[in-house]
Amino acid sequence: MHKIDIQLEAYMMTVQWDVQDKSVIITGGAGGIGFGMATAFVKAGAKVLIVDINDEALATAAEKLAPLGTIKTLKADIASVATDQAIVKTAVETFGQLDVLINNAHASKQKPFTSLTDDDLALSFNTGFYPTWHLMQAAYPYLKATTGCVINFASGAGINGQPTQAAYAAAKEAIRGLSRVVANEWAADGIRVNIISPIAETEGVKQWREAAPEQYTQLVNSIPLHRLGDPETDIGAVALFLASSASGYMTGQTLMVDGGDIKLR
Repeated sequence: MHKIDIQLEAYMMTVQWDVQDKSVIITGGAGGIGFGMATAFVKAGAKVLIVDINDEALATAAEKLAPLGTIKTLKADIASVATDQAIVKTAVETFGQLDVLINNAHASKQKPFTSLTDDDLALSFNTGFYPTWHLMQAAYPYLKATTGCVINFASGAGINGQPTQAAYAAAKEAIRGLSRVVANEWAADGIRVNIISPIAETEGVKQWREAAPEQYTQLVNSIPLHRLGDPETDIGAVALFLASSASGYMTGQTLMVDGGDIKLR
């Protein structure tokens, strides 16, 4: 093996998944993609605050993950500035610092644009865009102290303009725009801000598969890799990468973790 290969191998061993003992907030972390990421981070040795509004899901998440590592669960409605500030405070008081903020939670209604109401738009922005904004602002001084990072979430619904998803698409693209601006502003503080746009086989998708197998098959066949992503080993793995020093030269980027469905240029 050449000297340069040995040096590269040694370097990669030091940066890969170096999230041991890092403090992580994951909103919507008790189910779906959020729980997949929480599982990946706990297994990698991170200390995770799982935030969710669903009591039953939080209890199940705690039962499954507590034996694997350090977690804390917090029931919270993130559609409130005061609540978002309390979430950050809880993570810092529990773990002593904050290294990673993952804004994953989002609720929205699917309707044709002409049927969309102000309340529908408010639901999407109040559970997606505004909590992302507020949590980032609340987390800033703590992320600056640890030169931490933010991982936000986009969607192919916004990038491609999926019909009946106007409220969701608008909020998701607003999150992307915000993320790019903050990535530029916070770069001087050593804080990186990146975005994941996923497709994953969540419990909700599995229920849809049972109800509409033909449409599900059509979706899978349209994806170049011919499968949906796994919330832990596919989406969670990329989140680990973005939280680690392996991605230390990346900020303001949208990573399409979708089996090749959308290819950004």
